[in-house]
Amino acid sequence: MFAKGAAVIQLFEEWVPKSLAVEDDKIGLQLGTLQKEIKKVMVTLEITDEVIDEAIAEKVDLIIAHHAIIFRPLKHLQTDQPAGKRYEKCIKNDIAVYIAHTNLDIAEGGINDMMAEALGISKTKVLSVTQTEPLLKLAVYVPEEHHDKLMHAVMQAGAGHIGAYSHCSFNTEGIGTFLPEEGTKPYVGSQGKLEQVKELRLETIVPERKLKRVVQAMLKAHPYEEPAYDVYPLKLEGKPFGLGRVGKLEQEVTLREFNEVVKKAFDVPMTRVVGDLDRMVRKVAVMGGQGARYMSSAIFQGADVFVTGDIDYHTAQDALAAGMCLIDPGHHTEQIMKSPVAEYLHRRFQEQGYATEVVVSNVQTEPFQFI
Repeated sequence: MFAKGAAVIQLFEEWVPKSLAVEDDKIGLQLGTLQKEIKKVMVTLEITDEVIDEAIAEKVDLIIAHHAIIFRPLKHLQTDQPAGKRYEKCIKNDIAVYIAHTNLDIAEGGINDMMAEALGISKTKVLSVTQTEPLLKLAVYVPEEHHDKLMHAVMQAGAGHIGAYSHCSFNTEGIGTFLPEEGTKPYVGSQGKLEQVKELRLETIVPERKLKRVVQAMLKAHPYEEPAYDVYPLKLEGKPFGLGRVGKLEQEVTLREFNEVVKKAFDVPMTRVVGDLDRMVRKVAVMGGQGARYMSSAIFQGADVFVTGDIDYHTAQDALAAGMCLIDPGHHTEQIMKSPVAEYLHRRFQEQGYATEVVVSNVQTEPFQFI
């Protein structure tokens, strides 16, 4: 059985929900339809003519990319122009295009975490917070003998995390009453008779983005035909999400030595570096793509060096004046996302019993040559 396009994206967005993206980001379905069977998905950083040709040769139904194929509003669609040719080629070959940009940057385990891990940065924090996830309280009433099964189900679905603690809940005993009316099939009791049952009220905390999955798990594990439960908001700050990461290397190294680590981690032949190459660095900020405007955040958080792409001349001058080191390995370092995204989708398809295949684009999309 192959997954429908909508099912593919539902699984993907459990990791990188659209709600994480910054305002007005160009994400989501940009070409084609998801209302079709998906036999093969291709993951790529961006979509060039060569990537589309590769997708056609591979008989791909859906491309998932990080960089938008449609970035600016379309004033026309001329198929004799470069962009128009790409759109036409995708449409004629029934290839849908879905974009995950800043939501993939920001998500836990997303591009910025991938880059930090590749550089050996540990104990990371968000560099620039864009939002704090709302927290909700779920309270559900369940017969005592089914309490453990239900609690395990909701915790497995993502409830019950407070900081570094999991399976957090509070449980109180009580008596539940109900009268099964005509047409019901009660788990306990019979139609027309008021029942009293010893129940436990299980309370636990749920991140808003996981509520649907947690409630579905609760309903599936609950023995009652019509479970009673409450969901209400909390005035507590949840997990912070945002762009970039900042953390520490295992030990101090010179800027020169760390630059070699960057080149190897991102497979680039050269970088642009700002700062004294013999300076010792340990605290590192990193951001995929173009992060120059977040240099002040890196300085504020005490980073010794900021690794990001597309550093402009004036930002470099400002960094020198502020005593901040910079390493620019280019924008294309974000290609680090291809294999992890493909691996995630492959695992989720296997879990769901889908035969949908996932491939990684082998096309080199770096526009620069280093001579």
